[in-house]
Amino acid sequence: MPIPPPSGKGIDRLIAIMAQLRSNEGGCPWDLEQNFATIAPYTIEEAYEVADAIEKRDMAGLKDELGDLLFQVVFHGRMAEEQGLFGFADIADASSEKMIRRHPHVFETAAFGHTAPVANAADQVVNWETMKAAERDARGNGTRASALDGVTAGLPALTRAVKIQNRAARVGFDWVEPAPILDKIEEEIGELRAELESGAAIDRVEDELGDLFFALANLARRLDLDAEAALRRATAKFERRFRGMEALAASVGETLDGQPLDALDALWDRVKADER
Repeated sequence: MPIPPPSGKGIDRLIAIMAQLRSNEGGCPWDLEQNFATIAPYTIEEAYEVADAIEKRDMAGLKDELGDLLFQVVFHGRMAEEQGLFGFADIADASSEKMIRRHPHVFETAAFGHTAPVANAADQVVNWETMKAAERDARGNGTRASALDGVTAGLPALTRAVKIQNRAARVGFDWVEPAPILDKIEEEIGELRAELESGAAIDRVEDELGDLFFALANLARRLDLDAEAALRRATAKFERRFRGMEALAASVGETLDGQPLDALDALWDRVKADER
C-alpha cells in the first residue's frame, strides 16, 4: 500500500524520499534494482539537460533540470551509504572542503601555500589548475607520469580533446595564433580527401577524420570558444532550417520524401533567405 510522502522541505525531504524509494519495505522495484553503473548514464543525461535549458534560456526548465541532477547525486549518495562507503553529507562536506581549499584568496586557508591575491578570473583559472595538479601529485605520492594525467576518459570527445590540448599547452606545446591551426585544418582536409580518393580502408579514413576534429577543437580553444556549444548551435541551426524546409513543402501539400536534391537545395536556400 502507498504511504504518505516524507514531510519537510529542501534537501532533507529529498534524501528521505530517496531512502524510501530504496527501502526493502514498500520501496520502488526499479530504484531497488539500480547500482552506480546503471544510474551513471542518467546522471550524464541530466547534466546535458541542464545545459540544454541554459542554452534555451528556459529558467523554469532549468529549475526542474537542476532538481533532476540533484536527485542523481542523492541517488548515488544513498547507494554509497547502503554499502557503508559514504553518504550525502560526506559528499557535501568533501565539496565544501575542496572549494575552501581552492579559494585561498577568499577563505583563510594555507592549502598548498597558494595565498597570492587573485586579480581576475583568468588568474583564478591558473590557480585552480595549479591546485588541482598539486592535489593529483599528493594523491600519487608526489609522482606523476604525464602532464596529461587526470583528464577523465568518459568526457565528450570534443571536451576531452580541448582539455588534453590545454594540458599540453601548459608545457609550451601549443600554437599561439589561429593562423597555423587553420593551416593544420587545411592539411588535415587534404589528407582526408586523399584517403577517400584512394579508396583507403575505413579505419584510415576514420583516423584522418579524427585528426580533423582534433584540429577544429584546437581552433575553438585558441579562439576561446566552447567547441561543444559551437557544434550544438550548428546542429540547432540545421534542425531549425530543416523544419523550415518541411513547413515550406507542407504549405503546398508536399513532403521532402522523394524530392530530388536540387529541389531540396532550393528549399534550403529559401529558408536561409527568409532567416536573413
